[in-house]
Amino acid sequence: MDVALKDAMQIDGAIGVALVDRSSGMALGVAGGDRNFDLTVAAAANTEVVRAKLRTMEMLGLRESIEDVLITLDSQYHLIRPLTGRAGQGLFLYLALYKERANLALARHQLKRIEANLDI
Repeated sequence: MDVALKDAMQIDGAIGVALVDRSSGMALGVAGGDRNFDLTVAAAANTEVVRAKLRTMEMLGLRESIEDVLITLDSQYHLIRPLTGRAGQGLFLYLALYKERANLALARHQLKRIEANLDI
C-alpha cells in the first residue's frame, strides 16, 4: 500500500492520495496533503460521493461498475477510483491534483496501473 501511495504522488500535479475504506470512510493510508488539505477529511467526505453513485446505479438498475469518478474544481481535479480486485472490495483510491500541472488522461491511466499493481 505504501508503494502504491508513493507511486500516486509521482503523478504530475499530485496534491495528495488516500486509500479509503468505503464502508467506514476511514483512510487506511495517505500520502501528501498539507495543513490546508486534510486527506482524512476528504477521504471520509468522498465516501459519500461513492455511496451516492452506487445507490443511484442500483435505483436505475445499472449492472455496471464504476471505473472512476471525476470532480473538476476551478484549480483541481479529484479522482476517485474504486478498486476492482477481490482483495480491494469496498476500497477506493482518492487522488487530488492541481489542474494546471496535471494531465488528466495520463493521471487516470497511471491510477489504473497503480490499482492493478496494488497488493492489499
